[in-house]
Amino acid sequence: TRKVHTDDTPVKVLAPGQKKAKTGCIWTYVRDDRNVGSSSPPAVWFAYSPNRQGKHPEQHLRPFRGILQADAFTGYDRLFSAEREGGALTEVACWAHARRKIHDVYISSKSATAEEALKRISELYAIEDEIRGLPESERLAARQQRSKALLTSLHEWMVEKNGTLSKKSRLGEAFSYVLNQWDALCYYSDDGLAEADN
Repeated sequence: TRKVHTDDTPVKVLAPGQKKAKTGCIWTYVRDDRNVGSSSPPAVWFAYSPNRQGKHPEQHLRPFRGILQADAFTGYDRLFSAEREGGALTEVACWAHARRKIHDVYISSKSATAEEALKRISELYAIEDEIRGLPESERLAARQQRSKALLTSLHEWMVEKNGTLSKKSRLGEAFSYVLNQWDALCYYSDDGLAEADN
């Protein structure tokens, strides 16, 4: 496969003979190309590690080459480095993670700016809903024709709004998260195989 989705989940673990739980990590790796019309069955692999250090996904994905769709966890950074053995993986970020940060602000504050951001992001998802299951080339064409302009407009608007927000405000932090991940969040618009989210 050319594309793998990943996420991690912290888990409390009680080691034999220990009275205090430690935090381990379950790493999830998914291959699922049904959204591009593939008939290959999806597959998932779970791996456990005693901590959340980036060396674990680096080891798990050592033989993999291609697209890695993930959140912005810094432990993945070495996978996207040119120094990685076998070459850098292609980083694709997750709009669901980015959107959730803005959504959480909207739920707690009813911010009009957060609401507008959610509306704009929902327009991107509407396109994805329409093209789900189409071949890569058709998905790419739709994204190039429709999503790219929306992404450009969203970026310009977010940069402008972010300039007026306190960097320490929850919305300022959410916008900074999106803007810091911008290239990886937009990669899907240039590749029909990639997804908008994880």
